[in-house]
Amino acid sequence: MQHFKTLSSYLDYLGLPRPEHPMLSIFNSKEDGFLPCPRESSPPITNDCYSISFKKYVKGNLNYGRTKYDFTNGALIFIAPKQVLQWDSSIVFEQKGFSINFHEDFLKGTALAQQIKKYGFFSYSVNEALHLSPKEEKQMESIVENIEIEYQNNQDEFSKDIIISQLDTLLKYANRFYERQFLNRKELSNDLLEQFNGYITEYFESGQLQEKGIPSIEKIADNMSISKRYLSDTLKKETGKTTSEHLQLLLVDEAKNILLQPNKSISEVAYELGFEYPQYFSRLFKKKAGISPTEYREKYKLN
Repeated sequence: MQHFKTLSSYLDYLGLPRPEHPMLSIFNSKEDGFLPCPRESSPPITNDCYSISFKKYVKGNLNYGRTKYDFTNGALIFIAPKQVLQWDSSIVFEQKGFSINFHEDFLKGTALAQQIKKYGFFSYSVNEALHLSPKEEKQMESIVENIEIEYQNNQDEFSKDIIISQLDTLLKYANRFYERQFLNRKELSNDLLEQFNGYITEYFESGQLQEKGIPSIEKIADNMSISKRYLSDTLKKETGKTTSEHLQLLLVDEAKNILLQPNKSISEVAYELGFEYPQYFSRLFKKKAGISPTEYREKYKLN
């Protein structure tokens, strides 16, 4: 897989002009026209850059990680360094939009260098992109125009600080708008919880728990065709519990059924549930159920 260590080499690969700054580039199409992406297709590639792009109208498929997405409605997309990108020859970026690309080293020595790692949306798949309202779109475009002014003007000792400040503002707004998107998509959130519960139930009933052990959150998310971070963030916003907490509760519920079988020891129950260490199972059970597995068995055993 080809990897690009510099912003310039990545833009050269795309067939785009060299950036005005060695670690920052901005393309902004305000009126009807085409947001440039001359390279018609690409095998999987990676680079050391962050990318923030808004595509007003897009046709064709873009692969991002393991997910393929049809951008017929447009979206704000966030891509972090080292993430795998691939697109096909049918993709077309039409009408107004913007694309900001900056090398991860551009943030070195700034507070944003650490803060940017806390934004979960850089770990989301493309089909979990941020969809903006017209008002939100204008707010984002205004920030991008401010960045572009600094980018195009003769840069001085203040330029980088101003650009970093504007990038920080853009990301804070994106975080706010994602919160709105989570709240406005309760039906989707409920559907994700149902899918999650359905997958775990099938996993338990099919004997995979005993055969393969407790599934990782990444495996569950892959099965649901979404990113691990998006699944956890969505469930957290909707239910107040993370993906791990939901999985633990389902494991404890399953444990309650098995514990009522008197012919099995606590250790056997733990191993059957995929726990490598019975002590960890007992601690988790008591934390979630309020009593130990032994106390639960004594309290609810069949007469």
